[in-house]
Amino acid sequence: MAQRAAIRRVTPHVLMAALPEPFAYSQAWYRERGAMLVEIETEDGIVGWGEAFGPPALTAPIVAWFAPLLVGADALAGEAIWQALYNRLRDHGQRGLAIEALSAIDIALWDIRGQVAGLPIHRLMGGPLRSSVRAYATGFYRRERDDHEQYLKEEADLRLAEGFGAIKLKTGWGLAEDIALTRAMRRHLGPDILMPVDCNHAYDAAGAIRYGNAVADQDILWFEEPVPPEDIDGYCEVKLRQPIPVAGGEATFTRWGFREMIARRAADILQPDVAACGGLSEAKKIADMATAFGLRTNPHVWGTGIALAASLHLIAVIPDNPPGLFPTPPMLELDRSPHPIRDALTPPVALEHGTVAIPDAPGLGVAPDRAALAHWRV
Repeated sequence: MAQRAAIRRVTPHVLMAALPEPFAYSQAWYRERGAMLVEIETEDGIVGWGEAFGPPALTAPIVAWFAPLLVGADALAGEAIWQALYNRLRDHGQRGLAIEALSAIDIALWDIRGQVAGLPIHRLMGGPLRSSVRAYATGFYRRERDDHEQYLKEEADLRLAEGFGAIKLKTGWGLAEDIALTRAMRRHLGPDILMPVDCNHAYDAAGAIRYGNAVADQDILWFEEPVPPEDIDGYCEVKLRQPIPVAGGEATFTRWGFREMIARRAADILQPDVAACGGLSEAKKIADMATAFGLRTNPHVWGTGIALAASLHLIAVIPDNPPGLFPTPPMLELDRSPHPIRDALTPPVALEHGTVAIPDAPGLGVAPDRAALAHWRV
């Protein structure tokens, strides 16, 4: 008889922590950091973990609503479960919070399947295509200080000392300031450090085009979220009328959400987040679909070690595009901004010479510390 792993219990965990120093991106200030983890336990006592992107207090009730539909189901039948849950909320949740909650469940189910098989998730997904990945540092947010350029340079020096060879600059503070800041940071980093730029959709198409042309000589790796995610026409304009490669997709959901971006070639680099777009199952479909259209996939990563581990398993199986002896593989976004929960929940990722190894333990290869989980739980 085929093996079966019946689900016994589904538990969402809402975790919150105040930040000692607030920080901002172009849309809002962060004065606390949170996480929503999903714990799924089988009748045999195997526990899988997942994580949702988005506001924890809003995604957790959706997981709780899904839970009775999951109890008794076979955790090994991940595709069947994904379709069943998506279809139950299809009329109400084709994007946003419902898909973020589904993402956490999907990741946890992959974790269980890996543990049952005794294999890392990427092996179950047909990989690995690579055993390590180059990392770039995310952070560089605004603080409640007047010396914005100076503290970003200090932060950059810390990341360079850690071994990063790529640093993502946050912009979205006004066109003139962004242009000046971009030039100042490139001078500070020198020509050999990779520097993507992310404005978190602070511009309309006209502003993004002006910015892109103004800093075109600064060797920007990519221009991330130049316009709001709904503005596909704006993405197309920005891509056409300035020379920096355009990236986006962290706020886009499922293969259906990415379909228009891909078909219209609205971006050069797609950035699905495994904790938001529908989980590992959906992120792999999106990456494969992008490859068929000649587009690169470089996942967005934001969260604790659970989301980070899931992203590493995905990166392990994203095809090189284009393939060849000297490909341009995806990079790992490694968030270095303050996050007390992340830092306590799982061991820090080991960065060696600017790269991170793909996990090779069964399942995700990581689980949260129970004491830290209890400490931060709301």
